[in-house]
Amino acid sequence: MRAILPGRPSARLQAVTTGTWDGKQIISYISGNALVILDGPNNILQTTYHELPDELVAIVFDEISGKVATASASTVHVYKPYGRDEGALRWSLQCHLDVDKDDAIETLSWGLDEELLIGSSSLTLYSTHNGTEQIWTKKLANPAKYAQFSYDTSLIATAGKYDRLVKVWRRLSLADQRFDYGYLPHPALVTGIHWRRPFHRDQTFDNVLYTICADNKLRIWAPGDTHGLTILQHWAEIDLMESIQPRSLSDKSLKRYAFMIDNRDFTAATESLIQQATSDEQSQLAMAHLIEVANRSPDVCVVLDERGNISAWGLESVGCKVRKPGDIFNIAHVEGLKIGFDTSASGLEDNAQFYPFCSTDKSGGFCVIVHHFDGRLEWMEGPLDKFFDPSKQKHRLRTKTVWTGHSSAVKKIVRSATGKALISRTQNNESVVWARQHTSLGDTIVRCSTVTESDHVHRVWLLQEGRFIAFLHHESISIWDARQPKAVEVARRKFELRGKPVCLLCIPEEHADKKTAHLATISTEMQGVAWEVHLPSNGKDSEVSIEDFGSFDLGSGEDVIYVLPVDPAGSSPVISGFLDIFARDVAISYSASGVLKSWTARPDLESRKLEWLLTASVETCIENPSLGSGTSIRKAALVSADRTSLSIWNMRSTQLEHEERFENHETIQDLDWTSTPDNQSILAVGFQHRVILYAQLRYDYLDDRPSWAPLRELSVRDWTSHPIGDSVWLGNGGFVIASGNQLCVKDKHIEVSDRLLPDLRLTSQEKVGLDVFTVVSRLNGPLPVFHPQFLAQCMLSGRLILVQHVLLKLWNTLKFYNDGDPFDSLLEFDPEEFGQEHDIITLPAKKEMHSSYADFTDDEPETLTEDVATALNDILATRKVPLLSAREQMHLMDIIECVGLVEKHRRSIDENGCRFLLFFRQHMLRTSQQRHDGPSSRVRDAIPWREIVWAWYSGSQDILTDLVTRHFHGKMLWPQARESGIFMWMTDLTTLRAQFEVIARNEYTRTDEKNPVDCSLYYLALRKKAVLVGLWRMATWSREQSATQRLLQNNFDEARWKTAALKNAYALMGKRRFEYAAAFFVLAGHLRDAVNILSNQLGDMQLAIAVARVYEGDDGPILEEFLKEKVLPQAVSEGNKWLANWAFWLLKKRDQAVRALILPLETLIPPSSTPTMQSKLFLTDDPALVVLYKQLREKSLQTLRGALSVSPRAEWDFVIHTAGLYQRMGCDLLALDLVKTWEFLTPPTIPKTLPRVVSPMVDSGLRSPGAMSQGPNMLDGFDFDPRKVLRRRSSLVVADLPVLGHAARGGMDGSGSAIQEDEDEKDSEIGEHGASITNGFGGGSDEKKKKLLPTQFAEPDANSLLDSFGF
Repeated sequence: MRAILPGRPSARLQAVTTGTWDGKQIISYISGNALVILDGPNNILQTTYHELPDELVAIVFDEISGKVATASASTVHVYKPYGRDEGALRWSLQCHLDVDKDDAIETLSWGLDEELLIGSSSLTLYSTHNGTEQIWTKKLANPAKYAQFSYDTSLIATAGKYDRLVKVWRRLSLADQRFDYGYLPHPALVTGIHWRRPFHRDQTFDNVLYTICADNKLRIWAPGDTHGLTILQHWAEIDLMESIQPRSLSDKSLKRYAFMIDNRDFTAATESLIQQATSDEQSQLAMAHLIEVANRSPDVCVVLDERGNISAWGLESVGCKVRKPGDIFNIAHVEGLKIGFDTSASGLEDNAQFYPFCSTDKSGGFCVIVHHFDGRLEWMEGPLDKFFDPSKQKHRLRTKTVWTGHSSAVKKIVRSATGKALISRTQNNESVVWARQHTSLGDTIVRCSTVTESDHVHRVWLLQEGRFIAFLHHESISIWDARQPKAVEVARRKFELRGKPVCLLCIPEEHADKKTAHLATISTEMQGVAWEVHLPSNGKDSEVSIEDFGSFDLGSGEDVIYVLPVDPAGSSPVISGFLDIFARDVAISYSASGVLKSWTARPDLESRKLEWLLTASVETCIENPSLGSGTSIRKAALVSADRTSLSIWNMRSTQLEHEERFENHETIQDLDWTSTPDNQSILAVGFQHRVILYAQLRYDYLDDRPSWAPLRELSVRDWTSHPIGDSVWLGNGGFVIASGNQLCVKDKHIEVSDRLLPDLRLTSQEKVGLDVFTVVSRLNGPLPVFHPQFLAQCMLSGRLILVQHVLLKLWNTLKFYNDGDPFDSLLEFDPEEFGQEHDIITLPAKKEMHSSYADFTDDEPETLTEDVATALNDILATRKVPLLSAREQMHLMDIIECVGLVEKHRRSIDENGCRFLLFFRQHMLRTSQQRHDGPSSRVRDAIPWREIVWAWYSGSQDILTDLVTRHFHGKMLWPQARESGIFMWMTDLTTLRAQFEVIARNEYTRTDEKNPVDCSLYYLALRKKAVLVGLWRMATWSREQSATQRLLQNNFDEARWKTAALKNAYALMGKRRFEYAAAFFVLAGHLRDAVNILSNQLGDMQLAIAVARVYEGDDGPILEEFLKEKVLPQAVSEGNKWLANWAFWLLKKRDQAVRALILPLETLIPPSSTPTMQSKLFLTDDPALVVLYKQLREKSLQTLRGALSVSPRAEWDFVIHTAGLYQRMGCDLLALDLVKTWEFLTPPTIPKTLPRVVSPMVDSGLRSPGAMSQGPNMLDGFDFDPRKVLRRRSSLVVADLPVLGHAARGGMDGSGSAIQEDEDEKDSEIGEHGASITNGFGGGSDEKKKKLLPTQFAEPDANSLLDSFGF
């Protein structure tokens, strides 16, 4: 449902026209230079804007042809209907008619056979049937104010401005268009004329003219003697003032309004009412009275005043030569008609015209359109019997809608903080304040006040829900009182500011005190001025004042493009009072270099100034952004310079959440934010003729799905061709679009589309009445425990047994489930069961099971075996699971199959092996589905580095290798090896080389011809040239056999044959045979060149690393160089922490590997190039990183040192951020468990007495190589057992720290001797009680102990202690 504000109707006597055509009631009116055509209260058929800016002055509708004619002062435009048969009724321009430059058109009227009468300083008659043809013209003594054809087109009534004579023209001949005329005298100037309408034009009837004069009398003119000289003669009159007699002198009104209800409309409304009424209703007094009146077939004259008093008169037998006393009779004299007259209006705006008709819809009610000259059209409707019922009625007519708007194009809309009020501004500085209102037809906005400001307005802000307005001008700020229909200025204050003011802000208050508001403006130089505004509240009229509240400086503004207030997103404008990063943002700025900054502020009442805080700063890599917008809950959107690319950012985590590029012909014009009550964000992206609403979605790190999706599309092309000027959210989820003069209000209810929202499974009952907030909340929020994403995260965190229990409970539940039954999203699990340590949950005994079917089950399985998984998937294949979409249900079936496979091997592989096996199997299932759905040539992607890292840290790699090989049926080629990542995660080089040789054999035998070229790279990397020579000896079919065989038999340790191999390599590169070229580089001993070709030209980084590992091992210089110069920079540019962790671990930098999981990679590795958008994407974060971090920090002493080198604040932020990721994913139970059970490392404390040992190495500042590679950390200056920072004393830790061989680091063992570190870097395991299993960590030789200087107790210097902590 939508509410339409089609534009402000012009204050003209002929600004509105209505008529019945093709069974529809067509209402047309003019607004500025726009033509608006409607057929119902909330249905616009068409809006047409004239190219010329001239305002339209008249409009008329032809009930026979359906044509519409509009006129400006100099031109008439005629529009012809089309598309009626297709069900899409529209009007197109048929022709236009120009008048003399010195003339000005005032009025229009349709005549016979599409004739059009134009009234100006002359009367001109045109035919528009085929083209345009002038038929007749006549100069007038006084320019016409009224000129109307009678309905049989035989007469024309005209009156000029301030005329007391109505001139009636009679057509004598159609052939030569001859007219004679006569005059109808009036005692005062004529204020209105109306011809009686027949039932249809072919009906034979007498032309009757009704005129209203300034003496407040309605005169009736009827045909005289056919052979007489007079065309019309005076038949009767009704005194409008005397018609309404107030019940008390205080109610007396001097204003009178009158309109005629023609007999055709009165009869139609009465017949429709009788047909719909029951027998009891027909017998009621009001109905009986109405039937009695209708039987006399009268025209009805309705007289009313602004107080709602009505007097209705019936005119029977109008035109009879002999008028009987009862021909004019009183129908009713009632009160209580509530019409929205503006009592404060004056001058031209203090006027109203009435257009009655009978509704053409099923209701068939009596309708009146009231044209208020202050810029409103009011559609009123109700039963005719209630309208004339003499008894007291609460609602004689109900207002169905009010059409209003602007008379020129709207350029800006600003909402209040709560979204209950709006203010719209036009290019002519016309401003209107609107208030949100709920009606029976849906939400709409009603006009509260209009503002006419001559000074240029930079920015505007609404105070007290639109009761007051703040305008920011060039050098001053003004406050306007908008509590009346016409706003008035009540305060103004000048200011001086360096730079151009670019925004007006309202600072949130600590207390909800509406009496005081603090406003501020910021210039392009980031300088600002603040004011304190005092306003009346609770309806009390106190003085409004505005005072200076200090100035402020927000730093350099050299690069700043714009500063603008954040969208309040429906939140209350009240703050906690604390100025910190948790405070509500008030402004956002963006610079030419693409830096987004969010700001918050707090008024300091004592110092009378604003305190500012920068809450977030994001490098977006978007140069010269054209648009930006932010919300108070730290979401921001930015548009590229060409306005075709949209990016959405999370300011809290400084991450990119969504990026989308649109067609070049679609440029983004506007951005507007709102949020649901539970702070789920919604973004409206405005284009020229449509608006797309984007809703945030849950994060998905397993499928890499987008975190934002289009929710709804709103187009204005259906009812206007004018581009959208601006749009804004209402507080309750409604949306207002301004296009030209018009405002369209879309309410919060939406239709759910499976195309846009495939993951939102709803029943037909749930789809009825869905609003945008409910839909977005369903797309976010907690997931059910059987959702595939929740189960996957549980498995990553080590809860495999818990996952099996959930799936078993789901299996048992679905066996007894019927559609429509309630379905518990927790499956009757206690939330505390998800917060325990992994895999310690046991199945409840059968007698403790709470399900209703416990007594009917036999031997329930305790684990999810492959048979149980198959049975559960059989159920899922035939039934819909509540709370899951079709896609999610398919993914659930994949997970069930994978869990069954993992359970089969669970007792033979460790946790990391289980993680790899499960997600490898899931990846292969997804790939198989994509291959069946998509084209057969689709290239399969490799598994993510996350799964490679799980296998890398697994101690069951032999079993994993066997399972992966068996998955490919023992015929693994390199594409399959790359897909599984096997040569990235295998750690044993012997096994690695053996597997690489298997790949070589498979590559050789994969074709029938068995081409040695396919396996050359693999055998040469294995240094098995002899095998390759033998294969070439058998390739007798190849043209390259003899030359290649002779070449390979040479000794490539010699320089000449190395040169020959290099020549062949470069020649092959010219032919783009990169893999074969790399083989010859390997043959020549140029491993570096081979690796670079495989990585750069071939684009296969895995093959490059595999060749380097096979050729020179994990400690080779080429591999180390490649990891440092290629892999790690790529990890930084992509933000891939899994890849960085793997690379650091392979480089033996295990402390760096641990830090790479927490800290930004840019702090560990200097980026080789400008960071890309991909490196800032939210997918670079993964909540599984916290699982790996917790696992690695306790793995060895070096990783423990790396964990301790991370500041406690960084680790705290990492854990809280990960909990936020879990929450955004819908895994709230896992987020709660993380913050509840996380153990921070216990930092070393300063001992009361610290023995000091003087060491030349320590004093000279030299550190071990491991320590030199990192900055100051918590371990510097201390000698302690790093295992003591672990709270669990049973941890098994590998001692792998680089050691100092010549001196101790200043510590003493328990016997008083210094503990020396051995030069040997072999891993040594330390047992539970700290005893060294090997000699890698412990005392040195006796000789070294003797060389140590005797030590004695020395009081440590306080400064040295502080230095140790980095102070």
